[in-house]
Amino acid sequence: MDYIKAFIVGGLICVVGQILIDKTKITPARILVCFVVAGVILQAIGAYQPLVDFAGAGATIPLTGFGYTLARGTAVQVGEMGLLGALTGPLTSGAAGITAALMCGLVVSVFTGSKDK
Repeated sequence: MDYIKAFIVGGLICVVGQILIDKTKITPARILVCFVVAGVILQAIGAYQPLVDFAGAGATIPLTGFGYTLARGTAVQVGEMGLLGALTGPLTSGAAGITAALMCGLVVSVFTGSKDK
């Protein structure tokens, strides 16, 4: 049942993005930024954590989940370190995902070559 909940919630988040791409003139890059900001705002008002508890990876894997991770890490670090936590919190909480993305990019770049346009 957990897989079904994750699939439905993650799919609905992706459907919202696809509708925005198809029906508006907003660029995909701006939509992605909006998803991250929406995750931060929803976590700040306490609305995203229940979604994460319900859907698990279906809520944490999309870009809204990245915003959620940054906001959650910031809140924890600010509580522990004060204002300095606003700088260290997002980096601490998002480090694993950012590192994974960089390492995957490095591995792919080793096996593929650049091509002239």
